[in-house]
Amino acid sequence: MKSHRLAGIGLLTAALASPALADAPPTTEDITVIGQKLDAARNGIQTQTGASTYVIDAQALDSQPGGTNNPLNQVLLQAPGVAQDSFGQIHIRGEHNNLQYRLNGIILPEGISVFGQTLSPRLADQVELITGALPAEYGLRTAGIIDIRTQDGGVEPGGSVSIYGGSHGTLEPSFEFGGSAGSIRYFVSGDYLQSGLGIESPDGRSDPLHDRTQQGQGFGYFEDIIDPSSRVSLILGTSREQFQIPDQRAQAPQLGLTVNGQTVFPSDKLDENQRELTRYGVLSYLRSQESFDLQVSLFGRSSSLSFTPDPLGDLLYDGIAQTAYKRDVAGGVQAEGAYHPSDRHTLRAGIIVEGDRATSATTSLVLPTDANGMQTSDQPQRIADDGGKTAWTYSLYLQDEWSLTDDLTLNYGGRFDLVDAFTHENQLSPRINLVWKPTGTTTVHAGYARYFTPPPFELVGGETVAKFANTTAASAIATDDVSRAEKANYFDLGISQRLLPGLTVGLDAYYKNDRNLIDEGQFGAPIILTPFDYASGRQYGAELSASYREGPWTAYGNFAANSAEGRDIVSSQFSFSPDDLAYIRQHSIHLDHDQTYSASAGVSYRIDQTRLSADLLYGTGLRADGDFPNSHSLPDYVQVNLGVAQNFDLPTVGALAVRFDIINALDGKYEIRDGSGVGVGAPQFGPRRGFFAGLTKSF
Repeated sequence: MKSHRLAGIGLLTAALASPALADAPPTTEDITVIGQKLDAARNGIQTQTGASTYVIDAQALDSQPGGTNNPLNQVLLQAPGVAQDSFGQIHIRGEHNNLQYRLNGIILPEGISVFGQTLSPRLADQVELITGALPAEYGLRTAGIIDIRTQDGGVEPGGSVSIYGGSHGTLEPSFEFGGSAGSIRYFVSGDYLQSGLGIESPDGRSDPLHDRTQQGQGFGYFEDIIDPSSRVSLILGTSREQFQIPDQRAQAPQLGLTVNGQTVFPSDKLDENQRELTRYGVLSYLRSQESFDLQVSLFGRSSSLSFTPDPLGDLLYDGIAQTAYKRDVAGGVQAEGAYHPSDRHTLRAGIIVEGDRATSATTSLVLPTDANGMQTSDQPQRIADDGGKTAWTYSLYLQDEWSLTDDLTLNYGGRFDLVDAFTHENQLSPRINLVWKPTGTTTVHAGYARYFTPPPFELVGGETVAKFANTTAASAIATDDVSRAEKANYFDLGISQRLLPGLTVGLDAYYKNDRNLIDEGQFGAPIILTPFDYASGRQYGAELSASYREGPWTAYGNFAANSAEGRDIVSSQFSFSPDDLAYIRQHSIHLDHDQTYSASAGVSYRIDQTRLSADLLYGTGLRADGDFPNSHSLPDYVQVNLGVAQNFDLPTVGALAVRFDIINALDGKYEIRDGSGVGVGAPQFGPRRGFFAGLTKSF
């Protein structure tokens, strides 16, 4: 494989350097071939040997109901072992978050956004979800690596403008354009969304109160092929999302508080809002020469979150009205290379250094209380609590992909991670994977990985618990131990079998045990997630997957069984009730995001210029409180989506496409969260039936 790629680059280099072509600029075809060869070199730097990889390509992205108008989290629900949650969150193999996003293999630092989807499927040529026992180049965030291979405009130059909208007052114009000029290739996209369903409905209605959103995203990819062996690329992106926090109907304050003589406040008049901003960039240099490939990248991301409360309403309902602002600026360098000393060995190594500066500014209105918690005045007090912290992480890895035989490959190595943030911790993590291909249609993989996962630095709270003593925001627990890095052992075993032309099935099983298992919860009115640790935990399960692509048919189906448990909360204790802490100290409980069974399926069929599609989501429900924390599951649910798309090639207009989609066609009313559970905020329901249509003009 490698020798053929090098030969291709060598022949092309020789051709371009020949006297006959010395003065002739490279053709578009030359640049395209060089770009493809350099893409192969880039992909070869990072191996997925032994990991479980699920690929969603451009055809699959466009074929699903809603197409690339869907947010990225909805796209990822196509993959096995992925469970949906409120606020656009997803959970992979029983993990709360622990996801790492990459653009063309380059790490995108974590941001603070909660509701917003910073990355749009429009920018993607392919989305990969990599999970399981990961090779050594993947670390720190290990539940799932979401690697988006961006469009570059070189293969299919041109563009389109679209308008999409429908139920809930949804309107979404968008554009994308790509092309090349000499050795430069580029792709840009942008979209704007407004809707009356910005966050999940808290009462299951299709028209929730105070739930409007306005969102905008922009993306650009630019590359310059310097010579047949090297190129430089630049990625720039931005997003801005504004959300109203939805209100529940017919509620009344239950705390018995009085604010400036007022005790009554209708819940449907609450006015809370949240804004999320993100900007990111990646600058990369790639060189591939003979047996050595190298990529050096600089990456950065700036994100902020602003929450504005309803001063009077929040005080009466929650005992605190907090204006919160959090900002995080992160950047670093990622240098990785692959060396091929022989046909049997590929050595890979890398170093990643990232700096992270988080700042927060909160101003809280609270009411004074006596030692027994009784209100002593109806005049609010103002408490300011600001802070900032800088963190550094250092990672390096080395591994060898060894072809023991033609059908047996061993990938072994390790990585070292050090984090200097609220704590100073490090770990040396061995990795080993074995892939066996006994036949041309069968692949078996097995692996072990030691994982080191620091808490998400940008989300670690900076509140000073003592400042809120003798107020309506005081906690019954004064302990606030800092969240520590999770350390885990991970085992994975799987098999993939091609049964028929176009039909592949797979079975994968995994087991993970943790020390300082990291979870996240929403505590208080600002919708900001806070990390906390269980002293120990475990996740285990199995996934069955199938995919089919032959002729006009494309189909997939996945089923997953999962269990995720934790015991003894040992950080951020002030966020929990004494009863919950006491119970969890003595008993293992299901994690609040543990969904026992999950399934997804989809099918599309193309007839000439018409494509019909349908997909399905099934889940047995996330956890809720019963006799003890997280003791039972919410009711199971099914969501069916339908779509039809038609392409036209009109003489005077040109290429035109229309689509019509029905989301939740059966109008099933199902609850994602009921407001109970460890670290769970308000209730949220899945979307009710919606009708949407779109028009796209290509050029």
